[in-house]
Amino acid sequence: MNLGVMPMVLWGIFFVVVAALAYVRLAPVDPQDWHKQAYPSGMGERPGAKSFVWREPVEGDGAAKFRQLAKIISATPRSTLVAGSVEAGQMTFVTRTPMIGFPDYTTIGIYQGLVEDGDIRYLEVYGRSRFGRSDLGVNGKRIKGWLAALE
Repeated sequence: MNLGVMPMVLWGIFFVVVAALAYVRLAPVDPQDWHKQAYPSGMGERPGAKSFVWREPVEGDGAAKFRQLAKIISATPRSTLVAGSVEAGQMTFVTRTPMIGFPDYTTIGIYQGLVEDGDIRYLEVYGRSRFGRSDLGVNGKRIKGWLAALE
């Protein structure tokens, strides 16, 4: 390889990496793509390659537990509200990784519905990654931490 070409190749690689990192941080977000309930049925945890779902029955309307969980998530570093409100009973947050800023979206909600355990009211926490093929268990770990803080 010609040594005069080598710096140009390195600069090209540098710009591709910078562009990819900028896209991860600055890619537009349509809240409607992320502000939705999960589909798997049943209570308990449902891990996936890029997602993690937790469901548990609530007593009464579940509003107090929902508000407390929303506070816990809002206080999490690098977490911001994308859509929804406490009053609406459904909220979606984005939490970014510390260095690169990869976004993970988490939707929490109180829902009434027919699941394997019958027609009940339940709290659902649905976390998923936007980029990549796997979240490496990060969403499950984060959600379990929030639920532990909730108790």
